[in-house]
Amino acid sequence: MAEPLPRTPSFRLDGRRALVTGAGRGIGLALAAALAEAGAAATLVARSAEEIEATAIAIAQAGGTAEAACLDVSDIAATERFFAERPGFHVLVNNAGTNRPKPMQDVSEADYDAVLGLNVKAAFFVAQGCARRMLAEGIRGSLIHIGSQMGHVGGPNRSLYCASKWALEGMSKAFALDLAAHGIRSNTIAPTFIETPMTRPFFADETFRQSVLAKIKLGRIGQVEDVMGAAVFLASDASALVTGTSLIVDGGWTAD
Repeated sequence: MAEPLPRTPSFRLDGRRALVTGAGRGIGLALAAALAEAGAAATLVARSAEEIEATAIAIAQAGGTAEAACLDVSDIAATERFFAERPGFHVLVNNAGTNRPKPMQDVSEADYDAVLGLNVKAAFFVAQGCARRMLAEGIRGSLIHIGSQMGHVGGPNRSLYCASKWALEGMSKAFALDLAAHGIRSNTIAPTFIETPMTRPFFADETFRQSVLAKIKLGRIGQVEDVMGAAVFLASDASALVTGTSLIVDGGWTAD
């Protein structure tokens, strides 16, 4: 008699609350839409209300559940209040970030504070605030941090960005160890260059565009859709044994 066939764990997120920071555009908007499509009630966070409110409406019109919450995640006290005023989330997408590409010899202290302040400090305290509520409410869930292939390699004019994304990789691994006993997982998604409103101006430089395409072995610039499935996987029961690692979505860049 044959063994019973195993069943694929569900990729659905029905009944779960998901928080996405930097959700007003680009990757954050796409990941909020992906989680809502999978059944999560999505809370979209950004500094300005207009974009996230429009996205929340679009998600609702598509049959999903979403709300917009205006928050500057670099304001640590405001972030603490945000989590104190809401029930715990089952999924965090720690996406808010910035970049100031320039040669290391031209980096100013203001540049350093802007990039490391948002990409590392704010990301840390968003994760901490989310995890504390999960722990208090006994929620087993998933912290997903949007890193970069630049958290695995170096790149010209990317000293600050690389520093921040390598830091995020280490933080996530340590989070995974601190939280594993409580059923809370922590992972990163590390995309290659994704075409978004933030990156699109860079691709207008044909020399830059060709240098990127030469590194992406699959031969095309990434699109936000390329990251959506990775987020749903890491948010869902399909990744129940995945923690402390990085899902690299780079078209083969780091394989070389």
